[in-house]
Amino acid sequence: MDKPVDTDADLDAIIAEQRKTDLEIKRLAGLSTIEYEKARKESAESLGVRAPILDKIVKAQREENAAKSAEGLCADTEPHESSVDIAELLTEVRSTISRFVVCEPETAIAATLWIAFTWVIDHAQVAPLAIITAPEKRCGKTQLLDLIGRLSKRALFASNISPAATFRVIEAKAPTLLIDEADSFFRENEELRGVINSGHTRTSAYVIRVVGDDFEVKQFSTWAAKAIAGIGKLADTVMDRAILLTLRRKLSGEKVERLRHAEPGLFNTLAAKLARFGVDHGKQFERMRPALPEVLNDRQQDNWDPLLAIADLAGVNWPKDARRAALAISGAKEDSASTGEELLSDIRDVFDACGEDRLWMKDILEKLCEDELAPWPSWNRGKPMTARQLGARLSEFGLRAKPLKIDREVQKGFERKQFTDAWARYLNTLSPGPPSPVTGLPACKNNDIGENQEVTHRGEPGYRAALVTETGNPSSPVTPPAVTPSVTPNQLKTRLSTNLPALQEGAVPVMFALLDARSMTCG
Repeated sequence: MDKPVDTDADLDAIIAEQRKTDLEIKRLAGLSTIEYEKARKESAESLGVRAPILDKIVKAQREENAAKSAEGLCADTEPHESSVDIAELLTEVRSTISRFVVCEPETAIAATLWIAFTWVIDHAQVAPLAIITAPEKRCGKTQLLDLIGRLSKRALFASNISPAATFRVIEAKAPTLLIDEADSFFRENEELRGVINSGHTRTSAYVIRVVGDDFEVKQFSTWAAKAIAGIGKLADTVMDRAILLTLRRKLSGEKVERLRHAEPGLFNTLAAKLARFGVDHGKQFERMRPALPEVLNDRQQDNWDPLLAIADLAGVNWPKDARRAALAISGAKEDSASTGEELLSDIRDVFDACGEDRLWMKDILEKLCEDELAPWPSWNRGKPMTARQLGARLSEFGLRAKPLKIDREVQKGFERKQFTDAWARYLNTLSPGPPSPVTGLPACKNNDIGENQEVTHRGEPGYRAALVTETGNPSSPVTPPAVTPSVTPNQLKTRLSTNLPALQEGAVPVMFALLDARSMTCG
């Protein structure tokens, strides 16, 4: 039984002993794992507790230290004392980016809108990543990431971070997470990619982990704005959820200022204005339903939705400039094909090259593996893809080989028509079948040209959009029809005049003039 405290001296002794214990616990919490293991037993004896109890006390102290550290790193910004004009504020931020970073105007616009987005993320449903990328070092990636951090809400920088640290700090403070040097550790870390990807939409922005000695199941939020900088391309699943901020190395004649030379208070003032924007316009942003460019795919539209909403809120030139940036960054080029899409495309090329509607699987495989630049010759751990592997990949698209009788012999294979649906869904083009986007006419049937050959369709190699004015003058180059085998321009002109009466009258002389100027060979 403890003795009662009779004097002030006894009370002072107890307080001193408690202070000594607290200091020892804090000291132990600051040790590395190896250092703590060495000191653990002796410290437990001196404190008069069992080692497992000391472990729990030290763990709790470490968690408290981490929370305080995160709170200091993710400090809130006091909003500006007066309301702000959104368009003027965004223009000021864009000018500041261009002042310190060499980049395309569209990149500066996208970065500006993404920075503003971090201040209204609590009212958003989609959180696109900002991926800062460049082909080589010394292109300004860290400079732009630093600048974004100075202007974003609750910025937290990290040049390396574990999956556990990611979701724990997001759960604790919901920072804007700024990850640098991603090319050095991010690509091979599948768990970290999964945590980052999970935060793209609010409804799925959670991971579940077992914590503590009692194996308690706990849900952690991953909903936060995240910017990632690195050389080259990250995993497709990450890039697909991102606004790409692509940089280039500056020329000798291109001059920008250094961040450390910025006038005092520049970034603090802008951050305060952005904070005021978030306070005043968060609810209004939540109600926005911006018009999205149709040329963007569904995921790209999701990514740009919150940024275009901010642009529409700003008004003036920002709605037009933002959509121009969206098209330049996400809509002006085709996405790189996934492995499955590449396989479907290559199989289509095999059917086209062979000119057959039915092919055995072994023949398809043989043709696929003839292309040394494709992955199929080394698909099987350095060896060619097997029939089983090909069948497994195609089964993911609902395609299965079936017995085919060719030249009195039966083997498993595929018919061209089996791929029609998959090609239409995954390759952006349907081959063959639909009318030309230029003429609106059906496929040609011509003995000189070849049976059932078509003009080149939008999205296929060699296609360039043709805009023909009412006077018949083209405003951009027109790619003539792709045909098989070789034909002369005069032969094709004759067949077009005979078989394509629906062609617009003004476009006929334009196409013929192009045919006269070009020799065409397709194979």
